[in-house]
Amino acid sequence: MKLLSYSHQGRARWGALVDERIVDLQAASQGRCPTLRSALAQLDLPAIEALARSAVPGVALGEVTLLPVVPDAPRIFCIGLNYEEHRVEARREKTGQPTVFLRVASSQVGHGQPIVLPRESTCLDYEGEIAIVIGRGGRRIREQDAWTHVAGYAPYNDASVRDWQAHTTQWTPGKNFPATGGFGPWMVTRGEIADGQELGLATRLNGEVVQQATTAQLIFPMPTLIAYISTFTALEPGDVIVTGTPGGVGFKRQPPLYLRAGDVVEIEVEGVGILSNAVQAE
Repeated sequence: MKLLSYSHQGRARWGALVDERIVDLQAASQGRCPTLRSALAQLDLPAIEALARSAVPGVALGEVTLLPVVPDAPRIFCIGLNYEEHRVEARREKTGQPTVFLRVASSQVGHGQPIVLPRESTCLDYEGEIAIVIGRGGRRIREQDAWTHVAGYAPYNDASVRDWQAHTTQWTPGKNFPATGGFGPWMVTRGEIADGQELGLATRLNGEVVQQATTAQLIFPMPTLIAYISTFTALEPGDVIVTGTPGGVGFKRQPPLYLRAGDVVEIEVEGVGILSNAVQAE
């Protein structure tokens, strides 16, 4: 099942995509679950799927504005240097634990919405990634139990303002400019993808492949990330873990390949979907 958040006629909603039409699950829940985040907190995936089956598809996908999959995610945990090829091109030493930093929800945009090149920079870079959406919270989750806490998966563009990222050893400023994190178009629920299934990931810039990898190349696999993060903080329904970008990022190319106004970036995750965002100058 594909779950998404969207705006229609000026109102934010959430629902399920069925044959290119949207089942309004906010309405179907009779207001009990006003957002996808609240639904993940109150219902399990079988209950959400049953809710979708009980309602009639309504508005067409093309008639809505897609929002970030979880617009009000409690936390967005991003993982750096989690593909070996990217670690090597970044000239970073191997680490025994994942590199974790945070994004804020307000830095995100949905599928089809512009990623914004801020006026303070000329160094905006693409980073294609796979996002995990947490459905069941918990603290100190064991790796062998990690999959049961996953609600689903979505494409993510962790676009980075590289000059601001490089101001210090802390990456937060370069990762949180408004409208730089693409998240969408939807979340494919866990039941559609086998636990541990190898997923392909590709980034295209103006139709040309600039990054390509599979999850078999992750240095720290998804269960390891869930276990590690849930050790220092309790995960909550609606939390997002962005699992890392492969090699081929723009700032490590010669010459560097930075995003410009009018560029179109696509992130494709096998079996999940394609996130597409044009670049717009602020």
